[in-house]
Amino acid sequence: MMTFRPLAHATSLLVILLLLARPAAAQQPAAAPLSIGQTFTLASRVLGETRRINVYVPPGFPDSARTALPVLYMPDGGMAEDFLHVAGLVQVSVGNGTMRPFLLVGIENTERRRDLTGPTTDAEDRKIAPRVGGSAAFRRFLRQELMPEIQRRYRVTGEKAIIGESLAGLFIVETLLTEPDLFDTYLAFDPSLWWNKERLLQQAPTFLRQYRGPAKTLFVVASAQPDIARETRELAALVQQAGNQRLTATFSALPHETHGTVYHPAALLALRAVFAPPTTAK
Repeated sequence: MMTFRPLAHATSLLVILLLLARPAAAQQPAAAPLSIGQTFTLASRVLGETRRINVYVPPGFPDSARTALPVLYMPDGGMAEDFLHVAGLVQVSVGNGTMRPFLLVGIENTERRRDLTGPTTDAEDRKIAPRVGGSAAFRRFLRQELMPEIQRRYRVTGEKAIIGESLAGLFIVETLLTEPDLFDTYLAFDPSLWWNKERLLQQAPTFLRQYRGPAKTLFVVASAQPDIARETRELAALVQQAGNQRLTATFSALPHETHGTVYHPAALLALRAVFAPPTTAK
């Protein structure tokens, strides 16, 4: 008569052999941090708070003792905001030779709707946040604190540009019309020109006719959102109608993009168009 052993002993032995054959978790190599730039904090007396600043330096420039870079500033510049994708565009555009090298400086938000909006008389505007209308203070922070700190930390030229979308685009247009000397190039995508009942569009013609300072460049892009597209196109038209040789405006439409998707393709378009390397004669 044949007898059979219980399966429990064989199963236990198989489990032990599998465990012995499996590498121990402690033997797995640890994942290393992935870094694409530098970050620091700046205590602001103007704003009464500490702000985080994220910086991308194109490869080959951090250790250069002779090469200074122009600076591209960006509101909405936090790691969880727009810094990563704009830094990626700068990286690939500089790498493939379609853009001049720039130092990218991202400013992380604390109260976005406070910092990026000007004063308003529209009750509906004031509903978007507990505090609005702080754009003048945010510009003082840029001029008096952030820009000197960037000059202290990095080798930079005097050329400065700013890039942003939506409320950041509103801030950029407002800065051009109120403190044009702050930047040389203004890149604004789907700017929220509806703010304060389109007050900036009403103020623009006087500034555009009377401006006598250094040359400025405005590059604006609109998505398929009808009201924003109309306002953005009108702004570019006002610059052209003024006929001021010191001001250059370019309007581009991206009708297949929404307000939520326009930033990345608009930024790629603008960086290539405005910051293209100079052509060399053959």
